[in-house]
Amino acid sequence: MAPEGRKLLSILLILTSGLFLIGIFIRLPIFQILGGISSFLLAFSLNFFRDPERKIPDEKNIVIAPADGKITNIQTIDDPEVGENCTLVSIFLNVFNVHVNRVPIDGEVISTERNSGQFISAYRHDAADVNEQVTTVFRTELGMVKVKQIAGILARRIHCYAKTGEKMVQGGRFGFIMFGSRTDVILPPAVNVLVETGQRIKGNETVIGKYK
Repeated sequence: MAPEGRKLLSILLILTSGLFLIGIFIRLPIFQILGGISSFLLAFSLNFFRDPERKIPDEKNIVIAPADGKITNIQTIDDPEVGENCTLVSIFLNVFNVHVNRVPIDGEVISTERNSGQFISAYRHDAADVNEQVTTVFRTELGMVKVKQIAGILARRIHCYAKTGEKMVQGGRFGFIMFGSRTDVILPPAVNVLVETGQRIKGNETVIGKYK
C-alpha cells in the first residue's frame, strides 16, 4: 500500500471495527448502516492507495509512463525549459487508477515548483493552466524532461518527493496525487512518441516513447 494512505486506512479500519462491534452488542440499525458505509469507504481506500510492483520493459532508450490512466491529449508545444517542438502527453487518472507517480527516465532533478490554483476537472485541457500543480524538471541524456502533477476536482493534495539536485532512476517513485488527477509529461523532439490519444496505459509498464 502507498504510505500516503496509511493514516486514513488506520482510521477507517478502527472506525469500521468499532461500528460493527457496537452494532453487534447494541443491535441498533443505525450502527449497522454506519458500519456498512465505513466498510465501503475502507474498501474504496484500499483500492485507491494500492501501490503494485511494476517491472520496467527490458529495452534501452525508452521513456516509460509516469502514471496509470488514459491519454487525453498529445500535442506539439514550445516549453521554456524543454525547448521548441516538444511533445506534451497528458494522462488522466480516475479514482480507480493507481495514483503513484514514477520517474519516466533516468535524470537529475533540476527544479520542483508548486503553484496554487483552481480545482476544475483534470480531464479538461485548460486544467494545466489554472489548476493546482507541481512541476518537476529532469535533466536527462536526451535533454530536459518535464513532469506536471495536476490536481482535479476531488484532488486536494499533491505529494512530490523529488528534490533539486537529486539523481532519480527510471521507474522510481517520486509522487502521489490524492483522489483523481492528471499527469503531464513534456518530452524533447528527440523522443518518438508511441502512444495515442484514448489509449489506456500503466505506469512503469507502458513505453510512451523511444529515442536514439
